[in-house]
Amino acid sequence: MIPRYSRPEMTALWSNEARLRRWRDVELAALEGMVAAGIAPKEALAVCVARAGDFTAEDVAKIDEIEKTTKHDVIAFLTFMEERIGPEARWLHWGMTSSDVLDTSLGLILRDAATLLISGVDRVMKAVEARAFEHKNTAMMGRSHGIHAEPISFGHKLAIWFDELRRARVRLEQARAVISFGKVSGAVGTFAHLPPSVETHAMARLGLTGAPASSQIIQRDRHAEFFTSLALLGSSIEKFAVEVRHLQRTEVREVEEAFSAGQKGSSAMPHKRNPILAENLTGLSRLLRGYCLSAMENVPLWHERDISHSSVERMIGPDATVVADFMLHRFAGLMENLKVYPQNMQKNLDLLGGVVNSQRLLLELARRGMDRQAAYVIVQRSAMRFYEQGTDFKTALLADPDLVKVMPPSDIEACFTTGYHLRHVDQIFERVFGRAG
Repeated sequence: MIPRYSRPEMTALWSNEARLRRWRDVELAALEGMVAAGIAPKEALAVCVARAGDFTAEDVAKIDEIEKTTKHDVIAFLTFMEERIGPEARWLHWGMTSSDVLDTSLGLILRDAATLLISGVDRVMKAVEARAFEHKNTAMMGRSHGIHAEPISFGHKLAIWFDELRRARVRLEQARAVISFGKVSGAVGTFAHLPPSVETHAMARLGLTGAPASSQIIQRDRHAEFFTSLALLGSSIEKFAVEVRHLQRTEVREVEEAFSAGQKGSSAMPHKRNPILAENLTGLSRLLRGYCLSAMENVPLWHERDISHSSVERMIGPDATVVADFMLHRFAGLMENLKVYPQNMQKNLDLLGGVVNSQRLLLELARRGMDRQAAYVIVQRSAMRFYEQGTDFKTALLADPDLVKVMPPSDIEACFTTGYHLRHVDQIFERVFGRAG
């Protein structure tokens, strides 16, 4: 992923040096298991541990140079390690296949990436929760089909987002558990040259679990589940971002992204203050859904393995995790600094002359014994007078003889209170947050 959409905390997991460290760790953990099983000498392990060392950019360059000849990255790595360690390095990779190293190290990276992503979700949830309680009773227009429906509170809207983020967090935790697997079971997963105890020992050392059964590889439904969880997370963030974009439209302007000193909105129009963060999040979410599809197409491989998945994972592994991480922290910042305009929310609540109270009037008429369809006609015709003639809804209602026969003017007036629609917000917050204030 390009630096513009990357945070160093996540990109560090995918550096060439980090990749080689994990390969080293997998090889040493497996060798330790071989020693425990009486297969390899303890002295060889001691030498390999002492001489394995760390990896620098210069080491990466040397291994890349070796790979130009071997045309195989793991063999190039092992060749380098043999030169660094000496004869005892012959015990590294003993009885193993390349995918034992590659898939196990990928499990380590994705596990650690998931942990970072979960911390990012936690930051977003904290920001959304804080703003939800800040605006628990800030009345605004609820909309369906983009059209005014009935009043809600801005805090209620954010409580819905919080609840969705909590599900995203659970999915990430599940994905982390599903991906935290490795293997040291050999070329086709039969443990032909190493007993299962070696794998068990190595995985315990690495903090992973051995795949109960594997072919040459860890089965890719695990990876597809991981990337699907990222795609769903991205789709939720896009949903929230699209809402911000709608609410920031000039005609609405109920919320607005922060606009910093010196910021410019347009090269041509100095007045512009655009929802660029939310629009960026919308675009990035498309990438995550694409990576998810690629991961699903990696599931059906030939027989015990082919390498059609390899090139895909070299791309989507770093890109998807880096993008998801960036999106989380960008959205967290957006929410932490979001400007909210309650006065504009109230202005939009009043925009249609109170027609948003139509259902309350309909239900009140039915409660008083009027046939529902007859009540619907009475309320609708007054509402339509506002749309078609500009007549205030309440005025139209008070002038309707069929209505005033059933409801005196004071009762009609009483149906025009926003608080009626928000009276259960405390219970909603109790359900979502476990507290009302």
